[in-house]
Amino acid sequence: MMDDEQRKSAKTARRAWLGAVAAAGGWRNRLAAGLLVLDGLAAIGFAAGLAFGLTALPRGLAAMLPWLALGLVSAGVRGACAGLSARTGAGAAQLAKDRLRDRIVRATLSLPAGTGQTTGALMTAAVDNVETLDGYVARFLPARTAMIGSVPVLLAAALASPIAAGILVATIVPFVLVMILAGGAAADEAGCQLTALTRLGALFADRIRMLPLVLAFQAEAGETARLAVAADELRRRTMAVLRIAFLSSAGLEFFAALSVALVAVYAGFNLLGLLPGFVTEKLDLGRAVFVLALAPEFYAPLRRLAATYHDRQAAETVADGLIAIEAAAPIPEAIAPLLPGPPRIRFEQVTVHYAGEDRPALSGLDLDVAPGRIVALLGPSGAGKTTALNLLLGLAPLSQGSLTIDGARLSDLGALTGSIAWMGQMPTIMPGSIAANIGLARPGATTAQIAVAADAAGLSALLATRGLDTVLDERGSGLSGGERQRIALARALLKPAPILLLDEPTAHVDAAAEDGLIAAIADAARGRTTLIATHSARLASIADTIIRLEAA
Repeated sequence: MMDDEQRKSAKTARRAWLGAVAAAGGWRNRLAAGLLVLDGLAAIGFAAGLAFGLTALPRGLAAMLPWLALGLVSAGVRGACAGLSARTGAGAAQLAKDRLRDRIVRATLSLPAGTGQTTGALMTAAVDNVETLDGYVARFLPARTAMIGSVPVLLAAALASPIAAGILVATIVPFVLVMILAGGAAADEAGCQLTALTRLGALFADRIRMLPLVLAFQAEAGETARLAVAADELRRRTMAVLRIAFLSSAGLEFFAALSVALVAVYAGFNLLGLLPGFVTEKLDLGRAVFVLALAPEFYAPLRRLAATYHDRQAAETVADGLIAIEAAAPIPEAIAPLLPGPPRIRFEQVTVHYAGEDRPALSGLDLDVAPGRIVALLGPSGAGKTTALNLLLGLAPLSQGSLTIDGARLSDLGALTGSIAWMGQMPTIMPGSIAANIGLARPGATTAQIAVAADAAGLSALLATRGLDTVLDERGSGLSGGERQRIALARALLKPAPILLLDEPTAHVDAAAEDGLIAAIADAARGRTTLIATHSARLASIADTIIRLEAA
């Protein structure tokens, strides 16, 4: 539990973070707020045109025409200001969301393993939670700044009737108290609603991602029930937030209406001469109508702020989770310059221990890979073969020991991804053509270069029937396991990198396909420093050195 000082510090940090996010809107933020302030000034002109145009009516059209023109122009200005403010605020919010979403996605992609966040939760954060900030930037911030628009309205009312202005000031106190109480209650319920929304979004996204597994085990009924429970929880939390919103709106409207009613009663009794003798102020019809027309305008900025107050609560609620994601992401490493040739890679007592795990994923690895040589890592699942490769890719933390490239520590060199060609055990197929899938490893590669890599990877038979321009879906459009592996190998071949990392490259293929892949891999590894993580003794036979790892 946090003490008061910690809560205050967290609140300050949260608001500073939100301010930095909103600053991406730039001049649009200031313009949106300025237009709302101008709307308040135009309200004074509209009230004056209405009040004094009415009193000029007995004197004829000529006397009324200037006030009528003032009222019409003021009404037009108010409409234009409100519309432009909404559009400008939306533009500022879009800029802020785009930049924040880019930051969150980058942070998500760089999160180390073992952070405890599911893919669905991270997707919900990057999409739904970032979208929640729209109302905060587009509506709440301009409305908060535009609160100063009440001051000229109050001054104009005071010039016409100091007592009416006093009534407006007196009735604002319960209005503000209701807004504060409602805001505090809404904050608690909004937090619960966000938790329920995140839980439902994460659950739904993860179940969609694992839908083949759910169907394979005929678990549709159970997962549907879980989704129903999560959806019902979100419904109940949303209704609780709406109840508070409706109650607070009713309270705010009551005090706003009470203020207008008190001003109307005062102005009416004053005109009728029914007020006590100690009230020395005497109103004429024009001034009475003027202050009566200004009364609702005095509350307009406050009502606008109250209507957007839940946007602030929602933004502050999601901010903590987004701040946590950015805090958990490591600072991006500098990209190391491309290595001039196959390097020497040396592991010295290397240990990798993920946070929250009972035992290390890799323990005490000693390995010296000479330049241009092939090393195969053999061992059971959990022995740390993939972890050793992930260290070079920057996807695993170095807990103990030393990892050097040509004598330089990897931590001093920076990210080596530009000098590494990688092939994983579960190749990812992106929606797009075969050529686009192969070209992922080398943006800007020509069709001829892609064709050479595809041929070297043994894709000639596939391309004879489909061609490089054949469009694949995310499921691979019927590709066999061997064809998927060959596309992944073609990616690695296409990238002219001096280091080649292969993680179970012959997994999920039959014996005939494995023979072809082994031959292609042997050719691909020529002239590169190569590490292969595998269970296959046949693949390991092409290596210059075989290292056997044991599970920790």
